[in-house]
Amino acid sequence: MFSRIKEDIKSVFDRDPAARNTFEVLTNYPGMHAIWIHRLSNKLWRNNFKLIARLLSTFSRWLTGVEIHPGATLGRRFFIDHGMGIVIGETAEIGNDVTIYHGVTLGGVSWNGGKRHPTLEDNVVIGAGAQVLGPITIGKGGKVGSNSVVVKDLPAGATAVGIPARIVNPNKDSSSEKRDEVAKKYGFDAYAVSADNPDPVAKAIGRLLDHMHLMDNKVAVLCKEINQLGGEVCQEALPELRVGEFDEDEKAAAKRRESHVESFDPEI
Repeated sequence: MFSRIKEDIKSVFDRDPAARNTFEVLTNYPGMHAIWIHRLSNKLWRNNFKLIARLLSTFSRWLTGVEIHPGATLGRRFFIDHGMGIVIGETAEIGNDVTIYHGVTLGGVSWNGGKRHPTLEDNVVIGAGAQVLGPITIGKGGKVGSNSVVVKDLPAGATAVGIPARIVNPNKDSSSEKRDEVAKKYGFDAYAVSADNPDPVAKAIGRLLDHMHLMDNKVAVLCKEINQLGGEVCQEALPELRVGEFDEDEKAAAKRRESHVESFDPEI
């Protein structure tokens, strides 16, 4: 039991940069508390102590704001971030290394018995406020955007957004992988930057990354030829792009704008 708790705590540090120490995770992460209580209620449920299991589940809901039916199946290193308003139904099945944010429902669309809630395979991420409904499967590594409503199966590695949710990147092609590599090279994360992304800003960034990748390759070939002829070029590493520097510049500009507004006299 204690080894599983240690594993859970480590998974929090891996996925939440706000986590500072073990004591903070133990005392201030209601999502973890809900999971730990569920493990006990699930054992009671499977051993036919169903009333006690439901009472314990209700207590957990009151304590954490997370409602997990004691019959649900949870995998290892499952992480519930923030937690409030989450509902996980009786026949839901969750794989390993899954992340769910607040306001998510893994619900049913029928009152019939049997399997009626979703299955989330390993490494799935469900955004805040998303509704995943029915006996559907979210494939390994799948992502569901915030406030989306998913009622159909999602293939492995795909991302779904909207109401009803539609797939925006069914297959991660080689160009997407190249974009990720270029983004990491220049010091920032290109999360959600794909050719099919509905966000026009993200799409523009994706095109810029494609252009940078092409130019990098051409410059590398040119440098190699020059060096073979006896030259010494392209010896220095590319400077790291620090996104925080841009944030500081924007804050300084905002302060200057505020000072101009305060100094403006409308009676002049």
